[in-house]
Amino acid sequence: MAAATYHQVWWPSVDVQRYTLDRLPIWDEQAAAWVDPDTREPLTTWTEALDTIDDDPDAKPVHVVRFGAQVDARGVMPGTEDAERTIRYVTKYITKHTGDCHKATTDRQRKHLDRLWQQLQLTPCTERCANWLLYGVQPKKAHAKLKPGRCKGKVHQRDTLGIGGRRILISRDWSGKTLADHKHDARAWVRALLGVTTDGAQLVDDQGDTTERVRYAWELARPDDPDVGPITHRLMRSISERARWRSELLAAKDRAAQGSPDLSATQHSAQHDGEETQ
Repeated sequence: MAAATYHQVWWPSVDVQRYTLDRLPIWDEQAAAWVDPDTREPLTTWTEALDTIDDDPDAKPVHVVRFGAQVDARGVMPGTEDAERTIRYVTKYITKHTGDCHKATTDRQRKHLDRLWQQLQLTPCTERCANWLLYGVQPKKAHAKLKPGRCKGKVHQRDTLGIGGRRILISRDWSGKTLADHKHDARAWVRALLGVTTDGAQLVDDQGDTTERVRYAWELARPDDPDVGPITHRLMRSISERARWRSELLAAKDRAAQGSPDLSATQHSAQHDGEETQ
């Protein structure tokens, strides 16, 4: 499975850099395109560059990403000691800044870091990256404000060095869900487990079945509401609520694991919070 899993990036070739930072293409207002500084001929458009790849039977992808030789895929069983250890390990690194994970400690490492950073400054990162102009190609949706060598993408920054910024990668090809979809599913699971609702319609139990109508509903408070307290008070209240929610969630999970869910306490707590909000 690992050997058969790979990703190809079919982009125009970046083997030959046609322009330098001292000699760049210029923007032609009348043609609304980037042109050669000497001949004034428009550069190849993004669509034309992709068509050239399609017409070339010997074309090869610019980048091919594969798994390395060391692949150790393991299943993680919920509730086991290995699962807890894995979660601690993963959360340790996804909450770190990328540049803090591996520090350069020798001159050789620092020089290597500098060479890599300088190269990435001139390497296209996306279809819209200004660095495509250095290779004689107008990027997708080109405009006059493009500045080769000064793309603001995180890929080009020294602290990230090729990493686009996301520490958690998702695959819409596999799950069909976006990150927002996963967040919504997580919230729905917590609400069902705690037996609370935000639509003011019905109360749900830990199995997702409706039980009874509720008296109160949550709504987003506006800054100009007269009953909205100072920001310091709201922050402290939010911290307290987070701590209480976590303890209630753990208690509900324990009851569900024992096969005897009892949501009366959480229902009472949710109604009590609704009364305070009201």
